[in-house]
Amino acid sequence: MYSSEIAFQSQIKIKIMQEQKLQELLSYLAQYSAFYKELFARHHINIAHIKTLEDLTRLPTTGKEDLQNRNSDFLCVGPGKVIEYSSTSGTLGSPVTIALTENDLTRLAYNEYSSFFCAEGSASDIYQLMLTLDRQFMAGMAYYSGIRKLGAGIIRLGPGVPSLQWETILRLKPTAIVAVPSFILKLIEFANDHHIDINASSVKKAICIGENIRNTDFSLNILGSKIKNAWNIQLFSTYASTEMQTAFTECKDGRGGHLQPELLILELLDENNQPVAPGEAGEVTITTLGVEGMPLLRYKTGDICFYNRDACICGRTSVRLSPIVGRKKQMIKYKGTTLYPPALFDLLNEMEEIKDFVAEVYSNEIGMDEVLLHLLPVNTTEECDRKIRAYLQARLRVSPHVKYITAEELQKIQFQEVFRKPLKFIDRRC
Repeated sequence: MYSSEIAFQSQIKIKIMQEQKLQELLSYLAQYSAFYKELFARHHINIAHIKTLEDLTRLPTTGKEDLQNRNSDFLCVGPGKVIEYSSTSGTLGSPVTIALTENDLTRLAYNEYSSFFCAEGSASDIYQLMLTLDRQFMAGMAYYSGIRKLGAGIIRLGPGVPSLQWETILRLKPTAIVAVPSFILKLIEFANDHHIDINASSVKKAICIGENIRNTDFSLNILGSKIKNAWNIQLFSTYASTEMQTAFTECKDGRGGHLQPELLILELLDENNQPVAPGEAGEVTITTLGVEGMPLLRYKTGDICFYNRDACICGRTSVRLSPIVGRKKQMIKYKGTTLYPPALFDLLNEMEEIKDFVAEVYSNEIGMDEVLLHLLPVNTTEECDRKIRAYLQARLRVSPHVKYITAEELQKIQFQEVFRKPLKFIDRRC
């Protein structure tokens, strides 16, 4: 049904394949999607005139608000064909339900199989999954299904608890872990505190999810460097979302997440919904291919990235995507300074005086952005406080509010029941 070999074909062959699948998608949406049928009628869209990838600009875009407000109108099949109900995390608003059919689950397994294969995975590997596998979390299910298709071993341990993670690593000897990068730092800290030689362990690579480990020039950022300097393992960055049901995963060259062109059409758009050039920042906009339950057409994710069309040294010719620069809705305007959370996280990860953190943004009485940093310091001395505040002022040119908290208080903020991943950013703006 799918073949990952298409990513190694010429860009002309990839374009021909995608345009054929695009026309199939448009026909499918016009027949089965209540939302898109209405959209086509309202904008007087004749789908027969949409034949090439360039023609996509003649179609209106879809956004997160559409999915939130008219969730069920995106469903293209009857309830009897739905096998799995997943949902978004709700980080930027109310969660959205994504219904998957049996064919969608097969596609999802293939997606992660290809992703793990791209990240040097093989049937001889054993993966320890350090992430949520319940709560309608599509990624956990996708990783499990993809690893099964790969033929590798799986240890479903779940998130948190460094002591249990290390006990399992030492006992079952996984070759790879799938984890949030900031949690990998906690594993390293625990190992150091308990005299575990991490570089003598069986783990040789980590699939990093949910957080950037690279700068936009693909060098390791502070978080990635801290991991790599302590633990001599291969790091592979990934980017995905529930809505796209597809992942961008790095190969061993580590210079961007590879598009799986048989599963997704990718556009990066400017403020006028026009494509940006390679190397320019644009909003990640996706059109799903092969999705049966809830396909999406020109769906704007809110994530800002760059892209590269040059062939990779691994042989893949498909587009590569940079780490996320930021999210449009999470942009902070603080005392005249524009700031995205990933850049703020890099600054905080860089400081030896800070063990962990949560950044909170809220509106003040005149509607301006305010930033409060919940910090777990190395110690509570005046000298430590002075260094932290001076560093933030020097790097940000503004002084955010700082609140020092204990490890227990930070744990309560980061691991809330309604969220499936540890919180690093809380947006309380109106």
